Amino acid sequence: MPAANQASWLRPFVFAILVCLAVTGFARLGLVLWLGERVRDTGGVGFILLQGLRFDLVSLGYLLAIPAALTPIANSIPALRATWLGAIKWYLVVLVGLFGFMEVVTPPFIQEYDMRPNYLFVEYLKYPKEVVSMLWVGYKPELLAAAVLVPALIWPVLLGLKRQVSQVRPTRPLLGLPFAFAALLLCLMVARSTLDHRPVNASTVAFSSDTLVNSLPLNSLYSTANAIYEKRHEEAGFPYGEVPAADAIAAVRADMHLPPAAFIDSDIPTLHLQADTAWKGPPKNLVILVEESLGAEFVGALGGLPLTPNLDRLRNEGIWFENLYATGTRSARGLEAIVAGFPPSTSQSVLKLGRAQSNFFTIGQYLRRAGYETSFIYGGEAQFDNMRRFFANNGFDTVIDKHDFEHPGFVGSWGVADGDVFARAHAYYQSRPDDHPFLSVLFTTSNHSPWEFPDDKIELYEQPEATVHNAVKYADFAIGEFIKRAKQSAYWNNTVFLIVSDHNSRVFGADLVPIERFHIPGLILGGGIEPQHWDRVASQIDLLPTLLSLIGVHGKHPAPGLDLTRPDINRLPGRAIMQYGDIQAYRQDDLVVIQRRDKPAEMFRFVDGLYQPVSQHTDLLEHAKAVAAWPSIAYREQEYRLP
Repeated sequence: MPAANQASWLRPFVFAILVCLAVTGFARLGLVLWLGERVRDTGGVGFILLQGLRFDLVSLGYLLAIPAALTPIANSIPALRATWLGAIKWYLVVLVGLFGFMEVVTPPFIQEYDMRPNYLFVEYLKYPKEVVSMLWVGYKPELLAAAVLVPALIWPVLLGLKRQVSQVRPTRPLLGLPFAFAALLLCLMVARSTLDHRPVNASTVAFSSDTLVNSLPLNSLYSTANAIYEKRHEEAGFPYGEVPAADAIAAVRADMHLPPAAFIDSDIPTLHLQADTAWKGPPKNLVILVEESLGAEFVGALGGLPLTPNLDRLRNEGIWFENLYATGTRSARGLEAIVAGFPPSTSQSVLKLGRAQSNFFTIGQYLRRAGYETSFIYGGEAQFDNMRRFFANNGFDTVIDKHDFEHPGFVGSWGVADGDVFARAHAYYQSRPDDHPFLSVLFTTSNHSPWEFPDDKIELYEQPEATVHNAVKYADFAIGEFIKRAKQSAYWNNTVFLIVSDHNSRVFGADLVPIERFHIPGLILGGGIEPQHWDRVASQIDLLPTLLSLIGVHGKHPAPGLDLTRPDINRLPGRAIMQYGDIQAYRQDDLVVIQRRDKPAEMFRFVDGLYQPVSQHTDLLEHAKAVAAWPSIAYREQEYRLP
């Protein structure tokens, strides 16, 4: 039998490889052209295309190693041959379809998240009802494109593979094992793609300061599969460098600017006694209103669009934050910082992590011990992002979600409209006894894609109706109506209100960490709150201790944020910590340390929204690395709790 016939089992694999390379190559070229200015700024067009071919082969090496190794063996056994070749044909059809589907959905994902598909792409599949509703309402063109383009790709591929399989000739039994070994070795070498100590990975192509551009050499099937694989880090995260636990604790304590004697429990290293520096009377109620995706670019008072007239007006009636920064880009990350005062880490938010599902410090746990009635009120389904479990297990007596609303006026893809949520909360607060203080965390949904809200409530900013700008304007309208009702209530004078965003709307840009896209509004209102504008750099993790002081509750807790009412606060540097995927920014006034996985840390000066080069200060670089290490250590060792 001719040698060509003995190698004919390769025909379907070669055909599928060429199709996959064509699909990913053309898709990558399209992304390069679409993102032309950002790509040109990095000077990396050739690098992207060449490394893209490399990573497409890496992906195929992993995905074809086992099938390719088994095929010559099965092809040499008459009883298995036909069945195996049929299975290989369908495996390759599915493989090509997956590559094609992932590339088709990549542009809308980039528009939403400014990066290739990653773990977010599969994480929300746990909530099919919300996802299907959101996709159908907000992404019909993209769904139509996927429904047309993917079958249009699969059908000719299926016909081509049928032809290739029909031309496969039996393999001689003596050649089955040698061919199998050679195929496995070749695939693994291609998948490894280097003779270095470590195989190539996503950091290999991180050649610029633009996170999105760095992801272009990857294909979207690789980026998503890699994110799922790296999920193994979710419990403890990964460090930006080796940091002894003692050094991490010392760094976090240093950021708290307290004397060594203030730390009172070696088993809970950040446990300290916080005094009530702002209010000395009876404890006040506390309402924390967490607004979905309300970025500074939408807030007129922060230099954004004129979409928040109520918030702009109310800022002169309370404590207004000029330079408040979110810790991350997800709701769970924002809630982690606001409700638990916990800094961001390289793992998922603690809302989702196993060891944080009981006895993990939150403001709810703390105030319930102080005699408060505690509640969490959400317009959507509280099991989303594991919120119900986390809050119920960590100090919140009552959890109210969309299922507890009777005849709400408007329900969108993500839940009950903000106005209905606030009306329900207002009625609930009015029913509370005057002699029993309460804490309530409200979390809204209206300003979430696909931006659905009730008609005839606002004058639209633009057409069509379902846009983020109109949704923000409705969210602001709902805030204004809620505060108006609260001011007329009996609970207003004895309640402190915080209005704050969970995160910015969309974080994107050419910078490794686009700091301005972490800028969010924050406003503290209520009876007895003196109007002030605070312009120091502050983090979401500073809100919890600040609120405790403003409501007049003092005691021991482990939250590492700063009480911004402290008499010495103006002598202390402003600090914010921002997690952007696997990159962290540690900001101290105008100095910023950028830390990347498997890359050396870098320092910049951040002035007028721009990064400027600055001489590298080793002490601050090491300090930032130690601060970044602490959350994972505290979580793993269960050191973030009340005694």
